Amino acid sequence: MAYIGNTPAESFASFEKQVFTIVNSQTAYTLSHSVVNENDIRLVVNNVVQEPGSGKAYTASGTTLNLSAALTNGTDTMYCVFLGRALQTVNAPNASVGTAQLGSSLDFSSKTITLASNMKNTPAFAVYQGSDVTLNENTETTLTWNSELFDTDNAFSSNRFTCPSGGAGKYKFTVYARLTVGNSEINWIYLVFKKNGSYVHSGSVPFWNFESNQINVYTATISNVITLAENDYVEAIIAGNFASASTGTITATANEFSGYRLIGV
Repeated sequence: MAYIGNTPAESFASFEKQVFTIVNSQTAYTLSHSVVNENDIRLVVNNVVQEPGSGKAYTASGTTLNLSAALTNGTDTMYCVFLGRALQTVNAPNASVGTAQLGSSLDFSSKTITLASNMKNTPAFAVYQGSDVTLNENTETTLTWNSELFDTDNAFSSNRFTCPSGGAGKYKFTVYARLTVGNSEINWIYLVFKKNGSYVHSGSVPFWNFESNQINVYTATISNVITLAENDYVEAIIAGNFASASTGTITATANEFSGYRLIGV
């Protein structure tokens, strides 16, 4: 008959068989698998199927098989078939199991789940600058980072992330930095990513304008998705213009540069 979906696999299953060595005058034998009762097996003696049950040919419970009469070694033969134990294990087809089949409680405490490399948000890193950094006015400066929070592939070095072997893909990068200018004010600042030395952020440089003499502290933040091939590198660049000062300060610990590879894009 026709089926909707996958054809049932029972037609390919066979049942496990156990052949017994006859022992003279013995009526109790050990089964290789535990059963609930005699109805879980089919017992065949001298090629004749036996009737199960108390007062019949045999009974069974757990791993014990009891015969109603002893057999003779060399004359009689005996085997059983486990009716509920298939030899073949059929794997469920891909994407064929839903939440209803999983049950209400799953315990993975004794299992280790290993993700394929393309299913991890790695390579990934996060770094920061642990000491103040001086920024010269009207000078584009590569932000420096002297401390790592983590670096899964040892791919961050010399103030830049370099895409390692096998790490090509799309990455989400984020950087923030707090700039202070003493008693002066900030007219404008910009923060931008550079890939292989060229500007990256929708084809233009992020730019903030302020009224002169307005503020002297600002935290700049930028985030972007950048496609990298092996050995491509990404840096964070900052620049600023101040009302009456020649330098500004990137504040220690109030800064961070991080990134990770995206999954499935």
